[in-house]
Amino acid sequence: QVQLVESGGGLVQPGGSLRRSCTASGSIFGISAMAWYRQSPGKQRELVASMTNDGTTNYNDSVKGRFTILRDKPKNTVFLQMNNLEFEDTAVYYCNAVRWGPQGPNYWGQGTQVTVSS
Repeated sequence: QVQLVESGGGLVQPGGSLRRSCTASGSIFGISAMAWYRQSPGKQRELVASMTNDGTTNYNDSVKGRFTILRDKPKNTVFLQMNNLEFEDTAVYYCNAVRWGPQGPNYWGQGTQVTVSS
């Protein structure tokens, strides 16, 4: 099993920045990709950003140029740097990891609220 523990999040004003972190533990061998998702009330959970083991990244169009996904492999940690935050970024953000490939088991962090408000 893989355990994902998140930190960061909170309340920030529009235009501000936040850095999220997620550390994996347990059966970390075989993790092929890590990602961040988010979900707002009344909306479906959506991909924010992902990174595969070869460093390939994918971003939701709504966050391109504002968010960056980063990885510290020795510490088994993935980060989400969020800049120029907007009201529409308000959501619960979840860390995600996949073992063995796209069809492998998925693991999720506990989810953390990010609220953008003036």
